[in-house]
Amino acid sequence: MTPTGKTTEAQAGQRVALIMAATGVLWVLFTALGKEYGWPNRVIALFDLAALAGFGFALWNTYQLWRARQTDKG
Repeated sequence: MTPTGKTTEAQAGQRVALIMAATGVLWVLFTALGKEYGWPNRVIALFDLAALAGFGFALWNTYQLWRARQTDKG
């Protein structure tokens, strides 16, 4: 029996959670910095698109993890 949290599925889930958390924190941080320093809307939109890409990547990884678990069940 494997220890809790050390399986490849658990590590993949932790990685997805870290990607989502880091993306959210960085998105809020860059939005706040943009408003504070008066960055143009185009620059803030660039960070919005980067955050969208980060969340999309996390969603894709979550889907792959889900499909891997469905394949393991039989």
